[in-house]
Amino acid sequence: MIFEFTTAPGFDFITFFGKQINAPVRDNFLEIPKTMGEGYVRKVRFGDDFKLTIHRYTLKEDLIVKRNPTPESGSVRTIFFYNHWEDLEVKYNREENIPFAHKGESAILLSTNDLRTEIRFPADSIIHYVVVAIGADRLRSILSSEKPNSTIKTIIGENASFLFFESLDPEMQLLLNNIVSVDMNNSLNNFYVQIKVQELMYLLFSKLSLRENTTFKNINSNDAEKLLVIRNEILSDLSSPPVLSELAMIASMSETKLKQLFKQTFGDSVYNYYQKARMEEAAFLLKQAKHSVSEVGYELGFSNLSHFSRLFEKQYGITPKKFSYTS
Repeated sequence: MIFEFTTAPGFDFITFFGKQINAPVRDNFLEIPKTMGEGYVRKVRFGDDFKLTIHRYTLKEDLIVKRNPTPESGSVRTIFFYNHWEDLEVKYNREENIPFAHKGESAILLSTNDLRTEIRFPADSIIHYVVVAIGADRLRSILSSEKPNSTIKTIIGENASFLFFESLDPEMQLLLNNIVSVDMNNSLNNFYVQIKVQELMYLLFSKLSLRENTTFKNINSNDAEKLLVIRNEILSDLSSPPVLSELAMIASMSETKLKQLFKQTFGDSVYNYYQKARMEEAAFLLKQAKHSVSEVGYELGFSNLSHFSRLFEKQYGITPKKFSYTS
């Protein structure tokens, strides 16, 4: 099933989605027809410029969600909070599907609406994500930061085209679970959910505010697509460190441009991003209780297990041996 839309002024996702699947929307709630699967989509409004859409369902066939770009970046900032994906794929103006989440990781995508996106959800998978759409003016008043860093300044500014990725940590996952489990039949719970959404946004913007102050470069859909290709290339083989010149060739970018856009989008250098992903993969393998520390280290390309242990402890505050006992 393909669901394609353009976020023009006045566009209401849940109403349009309901018409596409021939399902009624009652009190901002859409139940997925049994013929298609099970679950629901719910919209919660906190005003004309601040809305939350909750997606929680399992479908019998693949779902492809295509967001067409608006002519201009506009004043709306869209934040996707994806929780516990194993097979989620996203692409930008590209035929091949590009994995968005790695090994079931959760993730956050923050962007302007002038970027074309396509997200594929496999059939029979649990789809659980929320989308926050908020006006730049409203966001600016909520953040009310006197000295924002370049990332925050870009997000609340005007005429910027951007894409930022962040990880979804356990505290955020807990908040998401609290938000989707609220009984919205209680009128006061709208207020409660708004507080929790703002708490979720606080955690996100706290992480974004720690990013290095650098000169911001506008991004287009072509750049975004290439950056996802590069990210996938890095994650495809964590046993070998990425070679910047090779990645630049794949992206058809100069090394300087690739380094700048990658760090701007993902919040870290190519090599540091690779090392963190390497340690996350190590933690994932150790949790399976099927791999010894030495097996994991060698699988991830470490010939020196002491070096592997030091890097792991630096990221997680515990040695891989102790981590494997506590997992």
